[in-house]
Order: sequence, then C-alpha cells, then structure tokens
Amino acid sequence: MPWSPRVALFWDLVLGVLGTLAFLIDLGADLWAASQYVLSGRYLWAALVLALLGLASVALQLFSWIWLRADLSSPHAPKPPGHCLALLHVLQLGYLYRCVQGLQQGMLVWRQEVPSQFDLAYADFLSLDISMLRLFETFLEMTPQLTLMLAIMLQSGSTEYYQWVSICTSFVGISWALLDYHRALRTCLPSKPLLGLGASVIYFLWNLLLLWPRVLVVALFSALFPRYVALHFLGLWLVLLFWVWLQGTDFMPDPCSEWLYRVTVATILYFSWFNVAEGRTRGRATIHLAFLLNDSLLLVVAWATQSAWLPSGHLLQRLLLPAAGACFLLGLALRLVYYRWLHPSRCWEPDQVDGTWALRSLEGRQLLQNKRMAHLAKNFFPKGRDEAALPWKGEVNGVL
Repeated sequence: MPWSPRVALFWDLVLGVLGTLAFLIDLGADLWAASQYVLSGRYLWAALVLALLGLASVALQLFSWIWLRADLSSPHAPKPPGHCLALLHVLQLGYLYRCVQGLQQGMLVWRQEVPSQFDLAYADFLSLDISMLRLFETFLEMTPQLTLMLAIMLQSGSTEYYQWVSICTSFVGISWALLDYHRALRTCLPSKPLLGLGASVIYFLWNLLLLWPRVLVVALFSALFPRYVALHFLGLWLVLLFWVWLQGTDFMPDPCSEWLYRVTVATILYFSWFNVAEGRTRGRATIHLAFLLNDSLLLVVAWATQSAWLPSGHLLQRLLLPAAGACFLLGLALRLVYYRWLHPSRCWEPDQVDGTWALRSLEGRQLLQNKRMAHLAKNFFPKGRDEAALPWKGEVNGVL
C-alpha cells in the first residue's frame, strides 16, 4: 500500500542521514587504512590511498562550486555568503556542507504541517545535487579505492580487518549511490512512478553484481602488473572520453567546466554504464557492456597466464573468478528483468511508494527546478523528454 506523503518525507530525511553517515564512514575507513599502511612501513600504499582521496575531493569541490556559482544567478534560490562558501570548498568541506544543508532543509519541511511549495522545491533542488555529487564521489574515489584495496590484498596474500571494513563499506556505498541517483532522476519527472521496494532491491542487486566482477578483474591486473595498470586505465579512459565528446554533452554551465564533467563520466564508464546523451539508450548500453566484457576477458587471460605470481592465486582460481562469473550472469539477468518489467518506460507501473511529489503543485515546481538533473532525466528516460522540457522547469541552470 502506498505511503502517505508525510511518511515519505520522513523516509527521505532518514535516507539523507544514512547517505551522509555512509560518506563519513567511508572517509574514516580510508584514513584508517592509510594510517595502518604508514604504521606498517608501506608508504607507497598509503600514498596511493591518500592521492585517490585527494584527487576525488578536489574534483567534487570543483563541481559543487561551479554549480553554486551558476545557481546564484537564479532569482529564486537563497543567497548564502559567497566568501564563506568559497572558504568551505577550499577546505574540501563543500560536499559535506551541502549534505548538512540538505538535512536542515529536509528537517524544516518535515516539521511543517503543510509544507510551503518553495521549501519543498528547495529541498528537492538540494537533494538532487547531493545525489549527483555522491555518484561522482563514488566513481572518482570509492571505486578506485576498492580496486586498490583488493589489489593490495591479492598481491600480499594476506588480509587485515581494516581492509575488509573498507571493502564492505565501498561495495555497499557504490551500489547505494547508483540507486540513489536513479531514484533522484525519477523525481524530476513526476509522471514517472517512484521506485518501490521490490524495484529498488532489483536495481541495487544488478548494479552490485555487475560491478563486482569488473572491479575484481581490474584488481587482479593491478596486482600482477602494477606498473602497467595506469597505462591500461589511460588507454581505455581516452577511448571513453572520445566517445563522451562525440555525444556532445551539455551538462555544465560553460565549455571549460564541461570538460571536467566529460573527464568524470569517462572514469565512470571505465567501471559502469552511465548515459550522457538523448535518445534510446539500449544500443549504447549494449555497446558499452560488450566493450567492458571484452576488456575484462583480456584481463582475465593475462591473469591466467601469470597467476603463479600471486601468493593467493590458487584461492582465486578455485573461488573468486568462478564466483565473479556467476555474479556477472546473475547481475545481467536481473538487469534484463528490471528493464523488461520495472523500468518506468514500461506501460504499467511497478510497485511504488507515493513520494513527496504528492505535495507538489504546478506553482511550486515553477519556483525552483534543478534543471541539471532534469536534463539528465530527459536523456535517461526518453519517453519523459517532452515533460522535462515543459516551461515550468524554471530558470535555474540545468543537466544529464
């Protein structure tokens, strides 16, 4: 039975709290792992962990700051002190500030008996940006960190408890970020049903099951050939960046910042599918899946010919690789199930939860609309293109 809008507001707030806690826990796990490597004299591993953390944080702050500067031109959006925001981003606290701001706005809306249309619209606006930033953080930092952690474990032939903590939090965080992003896209198109519990579980599982084999084979290659993995990543990344450029993305407010977006999307595509252009996505998604599958098979062949180099090679051969193959097939099957019966382009609606859109009016949506995410939703859900282009989408800079 559908939830009431009041209950949906409460769960939106709970999910926001959990998302912020997940970010802090993952950050703590990475710093914990780096400190343990330093204490054990493994300075290169510690430097790699901190380097990935630092590069991802800088990129995240750039995205956040560019969007904030663009949003300041809106006549409706609140105007926080610019110098304070700049300092927060220099101190690498911009994303955390956004999370806190989103929680404050969510609490304000939930406390109101009859929430104002502007407060509802602003809460949505903030949560959509946070979802996008969380996705970027996932593939710029969390996924590479997970790959590095697995490679270190495979190369050393031993595992520590802090490594398992980091791996578990990373896998759950990555899949959760993909699910949260997909749910956020649906809120941009009110005619699309929100993701219900059954559809959410399927979406979460197929992303997790398809991502795990890809991360494993890259980690295997990294453990065997640590000097060549950077060349492998750079070669594929350049091909994927060229593909993204050919699709003519227009997500960011200016051409220079658009290249930051393209660089980030190419990194995401190295691990997982991400749609960036209008039109039907089935063909592009199939091409991308085949491309990654062929590359992964080549990496497996490289491991199979040199597996004796790894202390844990026998265990991998008996357990991990067959398990990864089974995960891939199961994930592919669940993905087909999702797109066949649970995707919003289907003619009937899946099990769904009434979201906060039940409280939104046309007037409220005219006040403030996150056009960045509305643009992405238009590309992701082709049948919602006309709806996403309606004039009530507002005047705030938009995206995907």
